[in-house]
Amino acid sequence: MQAESKPVTSAVRLAQQGYFWVGVTYQESEGQTLVDGTQLFVDFQVPEEQTQAYPVVLIHGGGGQGLDWMSTPDGRPGWRTLLLQRGFSVYTLDRPGQGRSPVRPAITGPSPMPSSVETLGVMFAGANNPEHTQWPGTGLADDPALAQLLASQGPMPDLAHDHELMRRRGAELLDRIGPAIIITNSAGGPAGWLMADERPDLVRAIVALEPLGPSGPFPLPWGLAACRMNYDPAPLAAAIDLINVQATDSEPPMRLQAAPPRRLPGLTDTPIAIVTGEQSLAGPMDAGTVAFLRQAGCENVDHLQLGDLGIHGNGHLMMLERNNDQVLDAVIAWVSEHVVLTP
Repeated sequence: MQAESKPVTSAVRLAQQGYFWVGVTYQESEGQTLVDGTQLFVDFQVPEEQTQAYPVVLIHGGGGQGLDWMSTPDGRPGWRTLLLQRGFSVYTLDRPGQGRSPVRPAITGPSPMPSSVETLGVMFAGANNPEHTQWPGTGLADDPALAQLLASQGPMPDLAHDHELMRRRGAELLDRIGPAIIITNSAGGPAGWLMADERPDLVRAIVALEPLGPSGPFPLPWGLAACRMNYDPAPLAAAIDLINVQATDSEPPMRLQAAPPRRLPGLTDTPIAIVTGEQSLAGPMDAGTVAFLRQAGCENVDHLQLGDLGIHGNGHLMMLERNNDQVLDAVIAWVSEHVVLTP
C-alpha cells in the first residue's frame, strides 16, 4: 500500500460539540462526599458533513493529554481537525489523572520526575538523529516545538491503576457512544486492547501508533496490559506466563506467552494495525506486539511500517510531525480496507 498525502484545507463546520466525564463516582472523606478522581474526560466534535459511519476515539500516550491530537507543537492542525475534515466524528480522551481529568495521586499513584529537554529531545524529536527529519524543530533546548511538547507533559500514571481504570471507563464510553474506531499512541495503547477486550462488539478497528507493548521497558504482567484481560483459558494466577525470546537475524528480542499460548477472544475478530515510524527509537518493540497479538489468536493484524509505505523520517510522535496529514491518510486507507465506512 503506497500512501500519498492528500492535504485537506477546508474549514470544518460543526453540527455539534461538547464534553463530558465518564465514570463519576464518589468517596467519603471527613464527612464529605467527593468525586474520587477515577473519571475519564471526553471532548467530542461532530462535523456538519459526517460522511463516515463510525466515530474515531483518540487516546493519548503516557504523560500526554488529549491536546496532543488537537494541534501540533508548531501550530498546524492536529489529527482531530484532520479527521473532522475527512468526515469523522471524533471523541478525544484525557485518561484518568491526566489532562482535563484532575489528578488524584491516591488513585493514580505517585508521579515520577517530569520529562526533560534531554530525554524528550532524543526520544521523540530526533536531537541526535539527522535521519529523523519530520519533527518540526531541532529537538534541542532552543526548539520552540519541543518547548510546546514539554509544556504539555504531565505525570506518567501508575500503569496498573491506569489500565484498570481505562478497562472500566473505556467500556462505559463505548456503551454510551456505540461502535467506534480506536486510535491510540504509545502508553495509551493498552487502553485500546482493554476496550476491545471488554466490548468486542463495539470496536470496529484499532490503530495503535507504536503502542506500549510486552517487549517494551515497562512490565505488563498480562502481556498487553498491566491489569486483568479476558484470556481463554483464564489464568489461575494474577498474570500470564511470559518468556523472553532472543533476537534473530530478522527479528528483535520479544516477550511472548509461554506455550501453550492463551487466546484473547475479545480481540481475535478485530482488525488491528500497528504503525511504526521509520526513525523511531520505540519502533523496534512493535514487532513484539504484533507477534504477541498473533500468538493470542488475533489473525487480522497488520504491521504498517511507514518507511515501507514511502513515508520517511518519522519518529514516535508521528501525529505531531511535519507530515502528520500523510501519516493519517495511510491510517485511513488501512481502515477503509477493513471497515465499511459508508453510513
